[in-house]
Amino acid sequence: MSYPIHFRKKLLAKLEEGQSIRAVAQHFEINKNTIVEWKKRIEIKRTRPRKPSKVDDDALRVDVEQYPDDYQYERAARFGCGTSTIGDALKRLNITVKKRPYGTRKQKQNSENSI
Repeated sequence: MSYPIHFRKKLLAKLEEGQSIRAVAQHFEINKNTIVEWKKRIEIKRTRPRKPSKVDDDALRVDVEQYPDDYQYERAARFGCGTSTIGDALKRLNITVKKRPYGTRKQKQNSENSI
């Protein structure tokens, strides 16, 4: 979370009035290290641009529709990337693993045990 510039200037003005860093930090409920950093640089740091994903979202959606039961390592081989990249892309697209209902799982276990 970043604080607006006018708030930062207000804090630094309090310091110029003669208040200590600790007193200002306690009054505004901010860590004193934050104020020290603001004294060095008052501007808000810009976020770094993220590099684009190796996996095309539309292509991954099509792949999931064509091969719904494939493992992530199989998808990774098709896309030429790592399994963690596929996992991150699936999470970003809100695509989850198909889960069996609890009752179905329990029935299946009981039927296997009776054989």
